[in-house]
Amino acid sequence: VYVPPLHTYLPELRARIREAVTVINPNVLINKLEIQSLHLYPLENAKHHHTQNYEVIHRENPTIVLRRAQPFHLVVGFSGRGYDSEKDVVQFIFTYGNNPNFIKGTKVQSTLTDKYRKDDQMWHARMQGSTDQDITVEIYSPPDIPVGKWKLEVHTKPQGTAGVISSQYEYPEPIYLLFNPWVETDQVYMKDERLLDEYVLNDVGKIWVGPNSSSKGREWVFGQFDAVVLPAIDLMLERTSVAPEDRGNPIPVTRAISKIVNANDDRGVLLGNWSGHYDDGTAPSAWTGSVPILDEYLETGQEVSYGQCWVFAGVATTVCRALGIPSRVVSNIVSAHDANSSLTIDRYFDMDNLELDYDPNNPEGIDSIWNYHVWNDVWMARPDLPIGYGGWQAIDATPQETSDGVYQCGPAPLEAIKCGAVGFNYDVGFLLATVNADLVRWKEDENSDFGYSKIYSDKYHIGKRISTKKPWIFDPNGDRDREDITEEYKAKEGSKDERLTLLNGVRGSERAKRFYMLPSKSREDIDFELVDLEEVKLGEKFSVTVNINNKSNIGRTVQASLSAASIYYTGIKAHVIKRATGEFKVAPKSKELLRLTVKPEEYIDKLVEYCNMKIYAIATVIETNETWADEDDFMILTPNLDIKISDNPVVGSPCYVSFSFRNPLKTTLTNCKFRYEGPGLVRNTVIDYREVQPEEEVRVQHRFNPQRSGNQKLVAAFNSKELVDITGSISFEVTDPEE
Repeated sequence: VYVPPLHTYLPELRARIREAVTVINPNVLINKLEIQSLHLYPLENAKHHHTQNYEVIHRENPTIVLRRAQPFHLVVGFSGRGYDSEKDVVQFIFTYGNNPNFIKGTKVQSTLTDKYRKDDQMWHARMQGSTDQDITVEIYSPPDIPVGKWKLEVHTKPQGTAGVISSQYEYPEPIYLLFNPWVETDQVYMKDERLLDEYVLNDVGKIWVGPNSSSKGREWVFGQFDAVVLPAIDLMLERTSVAPEDRGNPIPVTRAISKIVNANDDRGVLLGNWSGHYDDGTAPSAWTGSVPILDEYLETGQEVSYGQCWVFAGVATTVCRALGIPSRVVSNIVSAHDANSSLTIDRYFDMDNLELDYDPNNPEGIDSIWNYHVWNDVWMARPDLPIGYGGWQAIDATPQETSDGVYQCGPAPLEAIKCGAVGFNYDVGFLLATVNADLVRWKEDENSDFGYSKIYSDKYHIGKRISTKKPWIFDPNGDRDREDITEEYKAKEGSKDERLTLLNGVRGSERAKRFYMLPSKSREDIDFELVDLEEVKLGEKFSVTVNINNKSNIGRTVQASLSAASIYYTGIKAHVIKRATGEFKVAPKSKELLRLTVKPEEYIDKLVEYCNMKIYAIATVIETNETWADEDDFMILTPNLDIKISDNPVVGSPCYVSFSFRNPLKTTLTNCKFRYEGPGLVRNTVIDYREVQPEEEVRVQHRFNPQRSGNQKLVAAFNSKELVDITGSISFEVTDPEE
């Protein structure tokens, strides 16, 4: 069949197209439906979507913040003539990201109809009413669309025309569509709506820090509704490896959050620093909330200096709650860092009972025990796992170990951690060790093929208490708002279920099997007990005390070593403060007491930030070669920051806040700063202060104008070069001005 060349019939084709267009165009030009305005009722829609607290909604040119899987309403205004369903087509085009695509779901076109939607998985635009010059439309978005910033255009065209657009209107502001935990079809749905007041809407909370005997709730301003937060999250998401079309799935999104909150990969938010030296940045203890961190990140596009675990967790909570993912901060008191996936924390001693500062059997690094460690739980269904593993999932933004080659951790189902299902995604084994590893002590043994013999395995040392803030309660002066969730992570310590969980995890790890197969030495006839220290105030003496009970009918010779050291909260030793060793006799059927007393002048100059201490004891019975060791952490307590507010604060009127504390040190405090902030009250404020003299009573007053009525919370911190982490908070009522 002969086909003529294209150039021979192209002019005729063009002429026919022009003829067809001229048939349509005269009517279109005369009768076209011209869009004049588009109004999205920012505040009215926000109230139905639980987004009315976002500051960007209340600007002169408001940004729309809504939730997916829930209808919202808008009005399209026309000039010239009104909408006629017999003649006109109105289309709503939503786009997401830099390269929107219909196939990937980042570009959608929804045509106006008067019919009710039949499919909750599809976009829908339904006519709700009209006047001569406008139409009211209900828009519905599906429960799995990408969250974040969308753009909206409205097009009109005549009925029966495919490509002719009569008029188009681009909405000038972005539209944020967020996760929706209030709607059952959303993957982050939480059935008990009352809990969402805490886990999504509460913008001030507490993070428990400190060792077991003296942990305390540190107040933190999440500030998820601040105007800088959503734009900062835009920047964070763009820097992750999560494709735009996958940003509606909370599993990869929360995994990416655990990575992007730290600055180790992807040009993330916070640079971690545990050295105690922060002259080129902000000390982690000086932060009172997430907003100034995200503000600096958004403004500079660079990592912010510096963070530690509770700061990473505080920022992660802000990001999750801002996106609509239920989130809580979790603190694990006595937390394991298992560096070699053995599900054990290993301590090694030489023949002279001196602890080694390296792991002879782990080239990957040394295990450590943090006084506490803080991470997040996030709430979601897990359709990628068997039934029963939805609900709370642990994520950890602190860069400890890599997962899939980068510093990220989770989401790991709490149910999987609790039952030792280490094969499920993601990082279940690491988190199982974090809360439930055995602390194993080894002593050099030339007769062992391993080079060391297992002298004792402590099954109860790790994960002494796992805490979060209790919903609906805020106690600025105590711990009434602390909730113990230990048994959500593991069965009761000492129970058969708890042991079975750990051993189930061991079966899933070849390295853990090798460590747990090695036998422990049997305990003989002498019992040792290291007495825990409950509370020591700065300037008081303390003692390392060991009780010894010889149950045998034979006298024993005991070689013992007692010591005290200052440590960083990560468990790394800073300074040995005092050590004593000796050998002594214990008579048959008798008890003895060993005590090492440490005076204030021996420890004050050797304290490091947060004033954490560790006491150690190790003893060997010469006749039986039985060896015992134990350790305990405690904190030298520093004063709280006392906060007072002037009487009857009123919105928009000057209000005075005062901060006071007593310097407990016999040394001058330098480089002093107060910081305070409160959502709806005042943005993060830094007050530079003079040097504080030894044992001086300090009182500072500052003025601010409250911006919001109701019950408000203010959080503050004092830091200096010599003394850090003096914190406090206050809750009070702000009234509206009288008419």
